[in-house]
Amino acid sequence: MIIAGIDYSMRGPSICIFAGTNKDTFSFEKCRFFYLTDLLKYSNFYLNNISGERLQDYNHEVERYENNADWALDKVKGCEQIAIEGYAYSAKGKVFQIAENTGLLKYKLFQQGIPVEVFSPTEIKKFATDKGNANKDKMHDHFVKETKTNLIETITPDKSEAINPVSDIVDSFYICKYLYNNIKYQ
Repeated sequence: MIIAGIDYSMRGPSICIFAGTNKDTFSFEKCRFFYLTDLLKYSNFYLNNISGERLQDYNHEVERYENNADWALDKVKGCEQIAIEGYAYSAKGKVFQIAENTGLLKYKLFQQGIPVEVFSPTEIKKFATDKGNANKDKMHDHFVKETKTNLIETITPDKSEAINPVSDIVDSFYICKYLYNNIKYQ
């Protein structure tokens, strides 16, 4: 089974891909991570399984959405199923642009015939931390306890809290793991 969890956004999408069987234990080591960043210092390779790339330049918002969707589509080639985090009900700011960006990815995945599950942010946070309203730092704390991997120290050592791309990687990990558990226990 090859599955992916996508924490999708306009400025910092992250993808976690798990390749194994439903008898395998889901683990950080069995996952590969890909993310986009607008900061050159974070476009790097970490821990043998995390790869960060720079966002492509764009001249129009639609070009930005297409660049992101094409990047994601390239990373999830061969995946049998994908989970993506749904919209936050309390989202503020560019909600229509976020919807257009995500909608284009969903459409392209549909065209490829890849099944997509959508889970609410609350479901993912509750799954990861037992609290549906957990913040980024709590998510990272649980990730560190579970994986014995501190991404803040590895990727953003000059920061004391979970910022992008760390929080995006953590979210994509738990989205993928939640999908894995839903498949495994069906």
